[in-house]
Amino acid sequence: MGAAAARRLNPLTGLALAASGVVACLAWAQWTVWFAAIGCATVAAVRGGTLRRVAAASGVVVAPFALWAFLIHGLFFPEGTTVLASWGPARVTAEGLAYASGFVLRTAALVTVMLAFSVWADIAVLRAALLRRGVPAPLGYVIASALGLAAVVGERMRLIRQAQEARGLVVRAGPGGRLLAARLQVLPLVFALVDEAGERAAALEARGQRLPGTRTSYVDEPDSLAQKALRWALMAACVGIVGSVVVPALAAPFSGGAG
Repeated sequence: MGAAAARRLNPLTGLALAASGVVACLAWAQWTVWFAAIGCATVAAVRGGTLRRVAAASGVVVAPFALWAFLIHGLFFPEGTTVLASWGPARVTAEGLAYASGFVLRTAALVTVMLAFSVWADIAVLRAALLRRGVPAPLGYVIASALGLAAVVGERMRLIRQAQEARGLVVRAGPGGRLLAARLQVLPLVFALVDEAGERAAALEARGQRLPGTRTSYVDEPDSLAQKALRWALMAACVGIVGSVVVPALAAPFSGGAG
């Protein structure tokens, strides 16, 4: 029922929801905002039936960032004063851990929100929705393909894993075995994506994507007045959020000088 209801959502409405979450996470440096974004994205993934895919893809993306953040900022944070432990030049400080935790949490919120949308969205319907609203065909294809890259990569990884397991690859249990299997899948994945990019370019050229004129599509998109109103409201909210951050930042030098 949840997945069926999610499919009745216009992809542009989903894009507006994801974009508003990204804007809020970037504009407001607050843990509550980041946790709320992750929670909303998780609920959306559950209702759309994509939670496992979103969680797996988010972990692959966020884990390296987390490792880097805690190694650099957790051990070598220059502004840190509350030392918890030290080994030569490396110092674990409370300020460094707090900064690294905030960096990781914000990254996780941004990644989870965008992956929840990109895994859920039907790329064909999204591209048709963009074309109907006057977006040029090449630009619409680029936007839709970029937003749907996570789903493409996930499907390619699944096929590569199945092919390798059919040839005798044994994936050991635990994180170490999964990491080794992922390392063996990276090179075939890159080659497959590069080869597919050439095939797509030839197909787009044959379909006359660069030719001028109005485009039509046989793909229909669900929509309603309520969704249109929601998209406009989210757009206004994003403008308001950005304004609430940019205007005080621009006015601060003048107010300081006046004082």
